[in-house]
Amino acid sequence: MVLYFTGTGNSRYLARRIAEGLEMPLYDLNACIKVGDTAPVQTGRDVVLVTPTYAWRIPRVVSEWLGKTTLTGAERIWFVMDCGSEIGNAAGYNRQLAAQKHLQYMGTAQIIMPENYIAMFNAPQKEQARSIVEQAEPGLQKVLTRLRAGQEFPPPRENLYDRFMSGPVNPVFYRFFVKADAFRATDACIGCGKCVELCPLNNIHLENSKPVWGKNCTHCMACICYCPKEAIEYGKKSKGKPRYHFEALEKKQDV
Repeated sequence: MVLYFTGTGNSRYLARRIAEGLEMPLYDLNACIKVGDTAPVQTGRDVVLVTPTYAWRIPRVVSEWLGKTTLTGAERIWFVMDCGSEIGNAAGYNRQLAAQKHLQYMGTAQIIMPENYIAMFNAPQKEQARSIVEQAEPGLQKVLTRLRAGQEFPPPRENLYDRFMSGPVNPVFYRFFVKADAFRATDACIGCGKCVELCPLNNIHLENSKPVWGKNCTHCMACICYCPKEAIEYGKKSKGKPRYHFEALEKKQDV
């Protein structure tokens, strides 16, 4: 089974491609996390977990969900992580997570996809984003080849910088940066509620037809990047920046 969590669609796209390539079922962790569903999941022997990279590891909301959920029948697990630039030493923590779940760790693969973290970085314009997705295809094919053969992924880079970012920096980043305090809706907001619908942690509600953010945020960027009116800002850091979600690329390709 292919499990995935996604913020703005990159991981969903990769998971869908992998599930189709392996003829495996696809399981949406966003939906489970949103409703607090930690009931056992009948996965079969092989599990592929596809996630974005948050602070140089898999998202905490995903590792927490895995810690509470029994993967019935699972014996082996592969991790596929998309990122804007690098995953640090996420593989070391994925290995630990596999051991905690009593699963055979089959490696971690990194795939570069368009950046979406506009709370700190710049997302690409659509043409550049499309180019990045195209450049990811050979890496995705290598992942599929390994998965079809039941082989481990080659170990990713692991140097002092990687260990530092995934180690000491990760908890500091979550403590000081992963907050919803700076999100706000501008006058362009139409009160459609899409941000409320998409938030995997139910951290947004509408007051007087305007979104209000709570304290439980994972910085997935779904609310700000999927807003149909681009009416959400993250303080001054998002002003003037392009919003990115994968489905916008697919729509343009279909025209």
